[in-house]
Amino acid sequence: VQLQASGGGLVQAGGSLRLFCAASGAFFRIDSMGWYRQAPGKQRELVATITEDRTTNFGDSVKGRVTISRNNVGNTVDLQMRSLKPEDTAIYYCKVESAWYGDIWGQGTLVTVSS
Repeated sequence: VQLQASGGGLVQAGGSLRLFCAASGAFFRIDSMGWYRQAPGKQRELVATITEDRTTNFGDSVKGRVTISRNNVGNTVDLQMRSLKPEDTAIYYCKVESAWYGDIWGQGTLVTVSS
């Protein structure tokens, strides 16, 4: 299974951004898809995840500002972020979890929020 992420880039504070991730080569169930982030000097933290039955989980720092959706047929996950803050600046990593494939991380995409 390979993850291909897109989106990210430079955005002004208060703006919005979309991150998209597609998992290719998965022929069996992917239990959870989502995004984590890591800012310089900080630990990687949860942004949002969504399970196959669309149960969602959000990190405390982004609750109320992000929406996550998933296409189970295409194994894609879509993260919409709004009201972005400079502290949202980080490398964002797509991750999938599967009983079949284990935990798989994408390469990461940089999001920079300017003040």
